[in-house]
Amino acid sequence: MILRSERARPERIRAMPRGWWFAIATVCFGAFMGQLDASIATLTYPALRTQFHAGLAAVSWVSLSYLLTLVALLVPVGRLSDVYGRKLLYLYGFIVFTAASAACGLAPSLTALIAFRVVQAVGAALLQANSVALVTTSAPRERMRAALGVQAGAQALGLALGPTLGGLIVSGLGWRWVFYVNLPVGVIAVIAGHYLLPRTRAKTPPGRFDWSGLALLATASTNLLLGISAASGLNLPPAATACLFAAALGAGYGFWRRISRALAPLVDPALLRTRQIAAGLAGALGGYLVLFGPLVLVPVVLTETGTSLAGAGAILTALPAGFAAAALGANRVLPAAWSDRTRALAGSALATAAMIAMVPAPFTPAYLGPLLAVLGLGLGAFTPANNTLVMGAIPARSAGTGGGLLNMTRGLGTALGVALVALVLHVVPGTRHATMAATGLLALVTLAVCASNLLHPRHHASDHAAAEPLEL
Repeated sequence: MILRSERARPERIRAMPRGWWFAIATVCFGAFMGQLDASIATLTYPALRTQFHAGLAAVSWVSLSYLLTLVALLVPVGRLSDVYGRKLLYLYGFIVFTAASAACGLAPSLTALIAFRVVQAVGAALLQANSVALVTTSAPRERMRAALGVQAGAQALGLALGPTLGGLIVSGLGWRWVFYVNLPVGVIAVIAGHYLLPRTRAKTPPGRFDWSGLALLATASTNLLLGISAASGLNLPPAATACLFAAALGAGYGFWRRISRALAPLVDPALLRTRQIAAGLAGALGGYLVLFGPLVLVPVVLTETGTSLAGAGAILTALPAGFAAAALGANRVLPAAWSDRTRALAGSALATAAMIAMVPAPFTPAYLGPLLAVLGLGLGAFTPANNTLVMGAIPARSAGTGGGLLNMTRGLGTALGVALVALVLHVVPGTRHATMAATGLLALVTLAVCASNLLHPRHHASDHAAAEPLEL
């Protein structure tokens, strides 16, 4: 049964020379679905504020609760997937995500919606923690960059359709249908995954699970984002906000001490001490902060200045559309001799230039659309190359853990993009001042991303992780 063991693929699929592309295509369902949901959710903010009479800081938890759960679960789910099977947990993820999407659409209150989003994120964690690992262990070593580019393209397609679909759906059908669109995709993906994903051939022993490390990680990330959100307008006294930041700092320090000393830590500290992995994770965090920051900034500012929600969504589409174009086309357009390090550096440099140009530019559709497109092109060239550098430094036996760590970092970057932009919009008075401050913040982050890529070693043993043997 699908919920007890991993089913082998049909013999005809396994025997095909390019049969591994079916596995990549199936993984793309999850990549598309997760990013579509992430980008659509920000378009519901104005409608949710009106229906539930809530402020921006409160409705932003529709996204933050989802992202916090992802941050807390991606690494442990990756560990469990290495033990029990990536295909099995991936399919569980689709079932949970699809059922929770239906519940979100039926939510009677903002509190219930946030709670259902937490359940939805559990399913998303099962999907995302395994997506990169399934790609890297299914694709031949020499085609891994192309496979990761296709996966990134599916993510970007979900992001690209999100703003346009979100604006049209919320305006025409209401915010509940934003969650109902996940249902048909989820059903198709469960059926496809059952037959087309390969079984996990190399599993790691269960060992001991680091529950203390998980609790410290969840405490640190939750308190950090709660503190930022409290400073953004939640009804909490200043002393409570300060306590949240102090708790985040203390838990973060405790987490590092825990993984440094535990016999079976949640995250192997040796991975974090590897220069290539550390630089890549820093780049992933900053890159996704910059990718998702505008998804909050653009709809809020443009709708406040008179642009319709559908119009704001259409303008915002330029960012993920550029991301998709670069993620899918960079491998063909950029020189074949360029290393992944060079590709990552070039992409982050282009994104940095776009963000710096956005700071003094008028926040109008005529200027905003082209700059968002260039920003997307830079991030789309950067992300697959950066992912390849990170996964190339992680042993194949830890591919699930490494994929979870990478996705956890990207999830934290996404959450910070939402929270920090909401904070700036709340703190800085005046629409224009807030826009300049938020774009300035994002420009600084892109500079940091560009700088982090200089830390990648110029030469390393392999551009790619050793692939797990394909299913026999």
